[in-house]
Amino acid sequence: MRVSEVMTADVQLCTPEDTVRDAAEAMWELDVGLLPVAEDDHLVGMISDRDIAVRAIGKGRGPDTRIRAVMTPDVKYCFDDQDVEEVSWNMGDIQVRRLPVLDRGKRLVGIVSLGDIARSQAGDVTAASLHQICQPGGQHTQVG
Repeated sequence: MRVSEVMTADVQLCTPEDTVRDAAEAMWELDVGLLPVAEDDHLVGMISDRDIAVRAIGKGRGPDTRIRAVMTPDVKYCFDDQDVEEVSWNMGDIQVRRLPVLDRGKRLVGIVSLGDIARSQAGDVTAASLHQICQPGGQHTQVG
């Protein structure tokens, strides 16, 4: 099964110049915890509810802080034509629950979550990935 068959294709973007307030409002309206950040049609980062809580509010920054200042710029992603099982293992290795999905032209076409994969696959792959994701450390550790 390919990622394109399980991903969420309708993705709202924000820009690095949008504010933390803009991102939080969009997350509330969409009932999501992560938004891709795009500039000139290129994916340049991701902003999560955790980024807002820890990197903005936790550091004393206000709601008018630009997303550029608190987003995660090191974007991990997958391709829409990749195998779901391969992507699931990769998510476990890099300890993330969601990945932006690009086409081979590197254009954003969706987001895939571990939940999307769990609904489409047998539980063994998802369980193994979740086990890896939940290990201490990983790229989103706020220490440092």
